[in-house]
Amino acid sequence: MLSIVDTGPAPPCPAPFNLAAYALAPAAQTPEKIALAVLGPAGAERWSFGRLSEAVLGVAGALQRQGHAPGALVLLRLGNTVEFPIAFLGAVAAGMVPVPVSSQLTSAEIDGIIPQIGPAMIFADPTLALPATQIPVVDLAGLAAWHTHPPGTPCFGDPERPGYIVFTSGTSGRPRAVVHAHRAIWARRMMQEGWYGLRAEDRMLHAGAFNWTYTLGTGLMDPWAAGATALIPGPGVTPAQLPLLMRRHDATIFAAAPGVYRQMLKSEAPLSLPKLRHGLSAGEKLPDTLRAAWTRHTGTPIYEAFGMSECSTFLSGSPSRPAPDGTLGYPQTGRHIAVLDAQGTPTPRGKQGTLAVHRSDPGLMLGYLGHAAETQARYAGDWFLTGDLVVMQGDGAIAYLGRDDDMMNAGGYRVSPLEVESALTEHPQIGEAAAVEVTVKADTTVIAAFYTAQNELDPTALSAHMSERIARYKTPRLYIHVDTLPKSDNRKLARQHLRRIYEARNDQT
Repeated sequence: MLSIVDTGPAPPCPAPFNLAAYALAPAAQTPEKIALAVLGPAGAERWSFGRLSEAVLGVAGALQRQGHAPGALVLLRLGNTVEFPIAFLGAVAAGMVPVPVSSQLTSAEIDGIIPQIGPAMIFADPTLALPATQIPVVDLAGLAAWHTHPPGTPCFGDPERPGYIVFTSGTSGRPRAVVHAHRAIWARRMMQEGWYGLRAEDRMLHAGAFNWTYTLGTGLMDPWAAGATALIPGPGVTPAQLPLLMRRHDATIFAAAPGVYRQMLKSEAPLSLPKLRHGLSAGEKLPDTLRAAWTRHTGTPIYEAFGMSECSTFLSGSPSRPAPDGTLGYPQTGRHIAVLDAQGTPTPRGKQGTLAVHRSDPGLMLGYLGHAAETQARYAGDWFLTGDLVVMQGDGAIAYLGRDDDMMNAGGYRVSPLEVESALTEHPQIGEAAAVEVTVKADTTVIAAFYTAQNELDPTALSAHMSERIARYKTPRLYIHVDTLPKSDNRKLARQHLRRIYEARNDQT
């Protein structure tokens, strides 16, 4: 049997359509229900669906009054505040295309992005670096004043038209502007049963910041579209404080990146969470040991999902169909995926290949802004190549092996860093781990293990620990203690950054 699954077709997106109007549709039926609570140790700031919709439409009205052309871009240079989703949805409602960027970018990086997208306006937090520009800038005070502006009218149109843009590194390693259609949020409906198990009465607490796209989708827009309540920790809340907030605010679903789960388990905070049904994980691979530890301490499962900047989450385990051990889960209903060999042909099930999504997937990007050739290069016929190595099991479940460019070579064998990292994190003193192939001298590479721990650990003892868990050829030859592991803007482990740092340091010695 070949590695191809077609669970579609997905329900077609209604036309005409507006992403923001869809996300806030429950405001018409339940205007008094709490849509958002921003949580802190001393209390919460609450926004009803009616108040949230009023603020979004106020921003839309202010933008429409300025007469911007339909489809004009607005750069969001905003931090971890509620103004971020309000500005995002306000721009979409007005018929503009918001472009959120990481608050961690430097002024020089923003200076490189602005010519690439040509925004008509910038929404900016004055505490964040911004280069001098002639483009009109609206600050936080201006945005807040627009909340009460006479409401605009949501701009409906073709669901295939651009709705928003996010940045990813792209295949070249340079930031690329990924253009998504309005229909992208409609495609996310497939996650409600395929991953979340989401119901209108749920209270979903997402541990991420407002201005992270994982939070924007999973933590905010998806619960709102379902009529559920979104709970977001305010600035300064630590992982150790999350269990208290989850209990105090009756969280029924918890979403976070693996690192947050790890920090919560290492804290002294009790993990008695009586209202919690399950957790959700995405952003990077969830180690099996971490999943098991969470379930052991809380009595609740974690359902993992896989997506990317170019395509919304399409593989996952869920309450209705848990993932088999060692896998990410299954293609969601409405998805069409395959595992391809180097010739672009589906592999037999059980054989490694590149994960691919059919171009008909409603969650797939429109393309890279201004880079048609690079967009086309991501396709093999009708298949969008994710660049991730996987194996499809007999029942269609997908086991993840890692990024193609992260795979390591040990004596002619291909080794997944995830397998090495999983064994490393079984060590009781290791927090996080990254396995990378590094060059130690001309024509010689070895597997190096970078790890976080309170103190540097004995490499001989680490080697003994690893030899009990994985084959010798997979065992690291170097063990390097670091304070933290580098992460990308979307919180994914930046293994190749570690390799470059190590090799640059060796070149100088």
